[in-house]
Amino acid sequence: MHVATVAFPLIVALVAMALAFDFLNGLHDAANSIATVVSTRLLTPAQAVLFAAFFNFAAYWTFGLKVAETVGKGIVDKDVVTPQVIFGALVGAMTWNVITWIKGIPSSSSHALIGGLLGAGTAHAGPKAIVWAGVSKTTSAIVLSPVVGLAISMMLMLLTSWLFMKATARAAEGIFKKLHLISSAAYSLGHGANDAQKTMGIIAVLLYSQGLLGAKFHVPGWVVISCYVAMGLGTMSGGWKIIETMGSRITKLSHHQGFCASAGGSIMLFAASAFGIPVSTTHTITGCVLGVGAAKRASAVRWSVAHRVVVAWLITIPASAGVGALFYWLATLAS
Repeated sequence: MHVATVAFPLIVALVAMALAFDFLNGLHDAANSIATVVSTRLLTPAQAVLFAAFFNFAAYWTFGLKVAETVGKGIVDKDVVTPQVIFGALVGAMTWNVITWIKGIPSSSSHALIGGLLGAGTAHAGPKAIVWAGVSKTTSAIVLSPVVGLAISMMLMLLTSWLFMKATARAAEGIFKKLHLISSAAYSLGHGANDAQKTMGIIAVLLYSQGLLGAKFHVPGWVVISCYVAMGLGTMSGGWKIIETMGSRITKLSHHQGFCASAGGSIMLFAASAFGIPVSTTHTITGCVLGVGAAKRASAVRWSVAHRVVVAWLITIPASAGVGALFYWLATLAS
């Protein structure tokens, strides 16, 4: 059993920092849930962020905590974690989130957090700190989530186009408006089930490292509620630059396309959450948007914007890992 080795106020400060990251995650990733409903004018931006925040929080009653457990003990060995490691991980992730938010680049908050944790954990205990099974599962999802999301959304576009072939344009539009709203709610639910749980894992492993959870790792109820509230508040604050990139700059969306993109993303997120895989909701929905755009015609996709997004994906983990390691060393020097 671990014994607390640092002052309680420091633990409180780190928990507050983790919740600030969750708020920033909701702010940064609001576009994942609502870009399609905003760009198609199904909801106003204000309605959309409230809508997404509600369903983010509703995930608390819908899903288990497998993703939180993966992040808490499946990326870096929970027995080598220290407050300095958590500090480095959070600062690394938050720094990268702020940079990409300012630039309007839909990078992954999830992988920024995992990169920060890997960088700080490795700086503390070397490569032996890494739980390779969990890392390989997560990094594989970097490739698979957008590719599978693209394929599912494209197939949904083709299937629904065939099913509604004889429907009038007006009738089809009315049906897809309703379906689009339902699929967007489902995507927001999946976003809350996957993204908010990553911060739960970070807070839980911090508490465990200081002997505040007893001998067995688990996620306390107050941590679960706090993370969902923080993410919901962040989502309500919006992330308009990224919404513009996701909702209109990659490709113009109809209600039909918006439904297929959100539904494809929901399928991916529900499956990943069920298996405890911390996927990137940003990668997933971007792949889905590309899929529905390409299903219409390849020229409908602005591939130059998509290329910029992919480059941001590739450098997210190493960039946040480097910042995480740097701030771990600074925290160690200051302590």
